[in-house]
Amino acid sequence: MIIFKSINKLNKEVNFKANIGFVPTMGSLHKGHISLIKSSKRICNKTLVSIFINPTQFNKKRDLKNYPRNLKKDINILKRLKVDYVLTPNVNEIYRDKKNAKIKLSKNDKIMCALYRPGHFEGVLAVINQFLQKFRPKHIFLGEKDYQQLLLIKKFIKNRFKTNIFSCSTIRDKNKVALSSRNILLNSNDIKKSSFIANLLLKYKSKIKKNISLKKNLNDIVIKINNIKNIKIEYLEIRNKKNLSKNYNKNNFKIFLAYYNKKIRLIDNY
Repeated sequence: MIIFKSINKLNKEVNFKANIGFVPTMGSLHKGHISLIKSSKRICNKTLVSIFINPTQFNKKRDLKNYPRNLKKDINILKRLKVDYVLTPNVNEIYRDKKNAKIKLSKNDKIMCALYRPGHFEGVLAVINQFLQKFRPKHIFLGEKDYQQLLLIKKFIKNRFKTNIFSCSTIRDKNKVALSSRNILLNSNDIKKSSFIANLLLKYKSKIKKNISLKKNLNDIVIKINNIKNIKIEYLEIRNKKNLSKNYNKNNFKIFLAYYNKKIRLIDNY
């Protein structure tokens, strides 16, 4: 495994014309990241993983400061997985020009997380743009837990880069909680609450699949979740999984959730 801090050195030593898979991460690796890496290793000849906590996608300084970091542990995980290349750049390496730190979203895209976290996806798209401008992997691997992010990146990349996007299913723990780097900030009681919410919404999804008219019960679910101590919903919406419009049927819908468990913001989709 070769670790690069410099993108220039990465480009000199790695042949990106070959079949290379790219897994962008912000570190604090968990089984969700590992599933992305294993997918890349199955499909590609070589795999590159980046670890970069992107400051431009945090709309709150406190959130950036508190984001979990453990580079030594992450590197050990990547060694065990026999990843070929790791990129750990600093901020100046990615954003030499501050003009590149944000990509504008269209008005129609400012829904759900884009509405409640202004600047977040502008920063996500900016870092993906910088990565793909600076090196050209054949494939990029992204998780469906960040579903809105996945669709926005697909839309952004489509006519700009030849990189192919592989989307990988959300990985859940035994309690049905979607794996997230932020879960490490929760205690066992917090996890129980998140487990209750996940199981509640997975059952609700099954019911809607059988009877779409049950979508009218969404507000009852909101009240039930908000009644849990230290839980506060930011949004709970049902949308079309292909384009995130509110025009959906029982075969193409997804339930999208963002909520606070104490002070920790979590997202999920079902």
